[in-house]
Amino acid sequence: MKALITGASSGIGRDMARYLAKKGVFIYAVGRDTERLNELKEELKDKCDVLSLDLSKRENVFKLYENLKDSEIDIVINNAGFGIFGGFDETSLETELELIDTNIVALHILTKLFYRDFIKKNKGYILNVASSAGFMAGPLLSSYYASKNYVLQLSKAIYEETRRKKKNVSISIFCPGPVKTRFNERANVKFAIGGIESEYAAKYAIDKMFKRRLIIIPTLLMKTGIFLLRFISYKTALKINWYFQRRKTNKK
Repeated sequence: MKALITGASSGIGRDMARYLAKKGVFIYAVGRDTERLNELKEELKDKCDVLSLDLSKRENVFKLYENLKDSEIDIVINNAGFGIFGGFDETSLETELELIDTNIVALHILTKLFYRDFIKKNKGYILNVASSAGFMAGPLLSSYYASKNYVLQLSKAIYEETRRKKKNVSISIFCPGPVKTRFNERANVKFAIGGIESEYAAKYAIDKMFKRRLIIIPTLLMKTGIFLLRFISYKTALKINWYFQRRKTNKK
């Protein structure tokens, strides 16, 4: 088998690459950090090829597909993404547009193009990395939460279309809570609650993907929190979430 993993230079994506390689899957690892990608290639040896690309640039996303469309990809893991913390009137519009291009546009393009290929050959796995953030709105992390809502709802819709087509194509969505990665460094936040280890998150996601689970949530705490959202009003949920987001700030 062969897998494409975006955002593979660090964190969950890197650990997914390691775990899949141990299972005998050949990895195409994509990211922006060339040095880290080369370290991964050195570690995984002949089980990995790397492509250094900035997927916030639309032309690079299409270039990636063109480079790999004839490589018999079996698994697509859309993991690339980042967040930006702050009030909506304060955060950088340029950075937010880069976030949208990375978290939404790149994922949409790769999902659509490889999904069409998978439908034609009637096999394949797509794992889109969302977040527990995808189930709610996030004051002070508004663009990030909104982007993960998009990933979650798009993937759910594709899942149902696939089921009705009776095609042997698996669609899964990974929705973790906090994970110990470089995310908080990029978003300039610190987690209000302890994060799980990246290695555990990666293994859990991959194992459930192969079991064709639609929504994958790795901790009881997050499962419980998402379930309880059904019983409170939108405004109450927003107040609670603002409180937790505010506790994430690195600012004095």
